[in-house]
Amino acid sequence: MEYREIINLIHREVKPALGCTEPIAVALAVAKAVEIIMENCPCGEDWRLRADYRIDVAVSGNILKNGMGVGIPGTGMVGLPVAAALGAVCGCSAQGLEVLSGLSPSAVERAKALVADKKVTISVAPTDRLLYVKATVSVEGGARASAEVDPHAYAIIEDDHDKIVETSFADRILMSSESGAAAAEHVSDAYDLTVKDICEFASSADYKDIEFILDDRKLNLALAIEGLHGDFGLNVGRTIRENQKEVFGEDFMSYAMGLTAAASDARMAGSTLPALSNSGSGNQGITVSMPVIAYSLKYGVDDERLARALILSNLVAIHIKHYLGKLSALCGCVVASTGSACGIVYLQGGGYREICAAIKNMAGNITGMVCDGAKVGCAMKVASGVSCAVQSAVLALRGTCIPSTDGIIDDDVEKTIRNIGAIGSAGMKVTDKMILDIMLCK
Repeated sequence: MEYREIINLIHREVKPALGCTEPIAVALAVAKAVEIIMENCPCGEDWRLRADYRIDVAVSGNILKNGMGVGIPGTGMVGLPVAAALGAVCGCSAQGLEVLSGLSPSAVERAKALVADKKVTISVAPTDRLLYVKATVSVEGGARASAEVDPHAYAIIEDDHDKIVETSFADRILMSSESGAAAAEHVSDAYDLTVKDICEFASSADYKDIEFILDDRKLNLALAIEGLHGDFGLNVGRTIRENQKEVFGEDFMSYAMGLTAAASDARMAGSTLPALSNSGSGNQGITVSMPVIAYSLKYGVDDERLARALILSNLVAIHIKHYLGKLSALCGCVVASTGSACGIVYLQGGGYREICAAIKNMAGNITGMVCDGAKVGCAMKVASGVSCAVQSAVLALRGTCIPSTDGIIDDDVEKTIRNIGAIGSAGMKVTDKMILDIMLCK
C-alpha cells in the first residue's frame, strides 16, 4: 500500500463520533430522510420540531444488539428509538458520525415526546448484512409539510456507519450506489497492508502528515477526564483510580486502565463529548489510544513520538478489522487493545519483532471475548483489554512470545491476524445469533 493510501486509510477509519456509532447510524439515516422531505416540500420555520413524524427503522441484528442498552448523548435515555427521533428533529447528515452535535433542550424534549407517543418503531431487517439501517420517515397530521405528494422518504446505510447507499422520496429512487461490501470485493486484491508496512510507516512518515492523530489525545482524554469527575455508568474508571493505592497499585497498568475505562464510562452513558473513533467505533478509538496516551502522560513522551505510537496503534487495529469486519460477535476491545499493546511496545523502544510478539500474545489471551452489545458494562471489558495489552507488551519486550504450537497462533503474524478474523467473522456467527436471541428475550 502506497504512502498516500495509508494516510487516506487512517483519515477514513479514524474520525470523530458523538455517541455510540450504532444508534448514531440510525440517527444519521433518519436525518437524511427528513432532509430529503424538506428539500422536496415547502417547510416553514421550526418545521422539524413541530412535524408529526412517523419513523420506521429496520436494522440488522448487530445494529440492534449494539443499540439496545447504550446511552444516547444528552437525553438520559438508552436505545435506538430516541436516537431515531433525535435524528428527525435536529440531526444534520452532513456532520456524519457527529450528526447529533446540534442537540438543544427543545429537540431532546420533542424527541422524547415522539418516542412516548409511539411514533418510532424499530424492527429487525431481513438482511444478511452485519451493518444495515433503513430509515423510512413520513409526515402526518396538521404539522405535515405542504406538498402535492404524500411526503415520505427513506435512506439506507450499509457496511459502514456513515455510508448512505440509497435514498428515495415519494417512492422515487433519488440515489443508489454500490454498497461498501460490494465495493470491497472489487478492491480486496489491492489490500496489501502488513504489520511490517505499518511499523515502517509509523517510524518514517513525515510528522506533518500524521500530526492530526494527536486529536486522539484532545478528544479521548477529554472523555476520560469527564468520566473521572462525573457519575457515568458503572464508574469503572473512577473506581480504579480512587482505589489505586489500596487495591490496584500506583503502577502504569492501573493508571492506563483507569483513564481508558473512564472514557468508556462517559461515552457509554451518554456523554455529549465526541470520541475519536477507530473503524466505526468510539469505544475502539478510546481503547486503541488511551493506554498509549496514558503512557505519554506518565513518562513525558514528546508529541512526535506519541503521534507515531498512535499511528501505529490505530493502523494495527484497522488492519485486524479488515479481516474481522465492522461488527461481529468478537468484542472490538480485543482488536483495539491489541493496537494499544503495539503502541506501548513502540514507546518503550520495541521494534517490529516485539510488536509481532505483542500481537501474538494478545491473540493467545483474549480472542474469545464476546460482544453482547454496547452498554455501560463495556467499560469493564475495556479495562480488561488494557490490562492484557500492558501484560502482552511487557512480555514482548522481554522476548516472550506465545509459540505457534499454541492454539490459533502462527509463526507468521499475518496468518495469526487472519485467524483472528476468521474466528470472529465466520466461526462465531452462531454465537452472534444466540447472543441476540438472549438479549431480545429478556
